[in-house]
Amino acid sequence: MKERIKKIKVLALDVDGVLSDGKIIVDSRGDELKNFDVQDGLGMVLLRKAGFKIVIITARNSKPVDFRAKDLRVDKVYQDAYPKMESYKQMIKEFEVSDDEVCFIGDDLPDLQVLRQVGFAVAVPNGVKDVKKVVHYVTHKAGGHGAVREVIELILKTHDKWDEILKTL
Repeated sequence: MKERIKKIKVLALDVDGVLSDGKIIVDSRGDELKNFDVQDGLGMVLLRKAGFKIVIITARNSKPVDFRAKDLRVDKVYQDAYPKMESYKQMIKEFEVSDDEVCFIGDDLPDLQVLRQVGFAVAVPNGVKDVKKVVHYVTHKAGGHGAVREVIELILKTHDKWDEILKTL
């Protein structure tokens, strides 16, 4: 697993169930709300600070995702990405990376194609069984509750950048 992680240059994320807790709250006006974990957000800021790229690939289109991605300065956001493989291939070309340089975190069936393609495939424990069967790592923390931060720390520590990042805080 360590050798896979050492190659990573890009962290790609699903949203619902990974970056958020999977709940979609719609108010009486039809506005959508999502719960995002603040520690995941700081982890994303730190990962970018360490020179990695961050990409969101989600099958849905959501204003809260745009807002959160802009706030965290995510490098690229693909919404309405279904099937996700098309956006994934576009990202590979745009960032000039190979499959083995990408970590993808997913939780549900639309994530399967990408998870089978990347160098380091990760699922969250709240993910479906078919997803957890194909990944290299299942996080201890649930999606929307620190799973992304867990993976980011794993990447930074494996790349020997964690202590360096801590000194900058």
